[in-house]
Amino acid sequence: MRPALLLVDLQHDFLSAPGLEPAARVVVANAQRLLAAARAAGMPVVHAITSVDASGRDAMPHWKSQPRLRCVRGTPGHAEPPQLAPAAGEATVSKAFFSAFSAPDLDRALAAAGADTLLVAGVHLHGCVRATVLDAYQRGLAVFVAEDAVASDDPLHAAVTRRYLETRAARFASVDALVAWLRGGSGFAESGEGRLVQEAVRRAKAASESWSALPSDARARVLVALAERLESAKEAKELARRMAVEVGKPVTQGEAEVRRTAELLRHAAALTPPAPARAGSGSTSRRVPLGVVATITPWNNPLAIPWGKLGPALALGNTAVWKPAPAASSLAERSLAMAREAGLPDGAVTLVSGDHRAARAVMEDPGVDAVTVSGSSAAGWAAQEICARRRIPLQAELGGNNAAIVWTGADLDQAAEQIARGAFAFAGQKCTANRRAIVADALFPPLLERVLSAVARLRWGDPLDPATEVGPLVSAQARDRVAAAVAEAAAGGARVVTPHGDAAAPPGAGAGAWYPPTVVVDAIAESAIVQEETFGPVLVLQRARSFDEALALANGVRQGLVAALFAGPGPWNARFACEAQSGVLKWNVSTADADASAPFGGWKASGIGPPEHGPGDLEFYSRLQALYGAPSP
Repeated sequence: MRPALLLVDLQHDFLSAPGLEPAARVVVANAQRLLAAARAAGMPVVHAITSVDASGRDAMPHWKSQPRLRCVRGTPGHAEPPQLAPAAGEATVSKAFFSAFSAPDLDRALAAAGADTLLVAGVHLHGCVRATVLDAYQRGLAVFVAEDAVASDDPLHAAVTRRYLETRAARFASVDALVAWLRGGSGFAESGEGRLVQEAVRRAKAASESWSALPSDARARVLVALAERLESAKEAKELARRMAVEVGKPVTQGEAEVRRTAELLRHAAALTPPAPARAGSGSTSRRVPLGVVATITPWNNPLAIPWGKLGPALALGNTAVWKPAPAASSLAERSLAMAREAGLPDGAVTLVSGDHRAARAVMEDPGVDAVTVSGSSAAGWAAQEICARRRIPLQAELGGNNAAIVWTGADLDQAAEQIARGAFAFAGQKCTANRRAIVADALFPPLLERVLSAVARLRWGDPLDPATEVGPLVSAQARDRVAAAVAEAAAGGARVVTPHGDAAAPPGAGAGAWYPPTVVVDAIAESAIVQEETFGPVLVLQRARSFDEALALANGVRQGLVAALFAGPGPWNARFACEAQSGVLKWNVSTADADASAPFGGWKASGIGPPEHGPGDLEFYSRLQALYGAPSP
């Protein structure tokens, strides 16, 4: 195998496209890591860039018709970011159309290098990367696409493209996997996940008939028995310790999660299908289970999120195939063992381990009847594409870039304390974390002072210490991603404050992906630190000169999970209730956390389908069926 690295259209004009996913900063950082590894391995590198004359005569026809020219020679938008600029000896080929092979120089460069394999990174996956991969396939080249170093401003189209290419022309792998291979790793072993998924779905399908036939109170007893086991002080402490060790969640917060999981299970146990209802003179309607529910869950709430889904699914007569995040696999295995000890029959919930490929395989399996997922925006696009194609129900919670507005009449001490804890508990690794605070201009100086003081009082340290409130991030990769986001904000003119000082880790800290609680002040509304969910210990403070502006800032991001208002009496309360674009609204409390019995779901890019919990459980985990002339039982 003689590989070459091909970078496609990693130029400022394409990287600045609105709605690019993953974000430009992430794509560039990952492409930079892959480029460094390729150079270290002595691999040929080719930069394929779109180049258009200022007259537009060589632009693609659809650009001429807009009219909008991009990547014009000599403009800043034509250039690659400095960290991806060609080094001496690396080929650069210019193209005017989609495929990099539309530049004849690319074939010559690859032939001169003797390349028979391409590693590809770039934008856009649904356009130029796709066309390039298909042309490489036509030429008989083996192709590996760096899945986290390609991006698109049409992410649903990109999800379709990935599936299309993976079944025909290319293999997708992470930059980490490609870098390991370039450094002498053994290559890419087949995971065998397809067979394991098929067996897990088969077992869930086999258990479905007997489980759904049980009386609802019999199913409820299993859920209550599991809740009782979780409420045992011994089990709660052991599970919390596991969370601290495996995902860095402070033990006190881990114990709170165990209690919340038990509460969610008790609410689920009380959920019963309503009796058949008369619909018309000769018809009735009833609710029936969906069948097998694919349950895809993250690492950050490794008990509450999964059992908040599994509980109502089971209560309403469904079975489930559960694919937890790899970092939470051990906790998933332990909690499922506890459920079986509580009386859950074999096959009612089956477990599949693995990464996002395993998740896709579960969702794709023809034996799966519905999908519920909590995860990233990318996970949501993948699930949406699969479920739309298979025409099965989807429920998705996809994170939040949550804002708290601090306005006239607010108790500033209370607001600062609530916002600080909401932003930094568990190092900000919650979908409900307080990412942003939007503050009335006149209140900004005193609120900032109080927030910095409140953050400084938070205990940053060992997650096994019961006093700790802010622990490490889940991984070094997560830490580096957060650090890059903050560095970019600082370079863009924002002020960065670390109330715990300049230390890279808390005093006496052991191993861990440490990042200090950080406050970013006066970042512009269009900047990435404002627009993107950092999912780390970062709080952004913004000023607003009017309540109109405050609402515009709060709503001015793609996501809409939770919003909060800290204020006294006044018209802003009614306006917030009417105009805040979030699935959950709060007054005078942090955006973080939620009631186990209340509907929980996001608007805009934060959610798809019915909300979790409350009435959303019955709506999603069962379906209506009309009956005409049904005989009496």
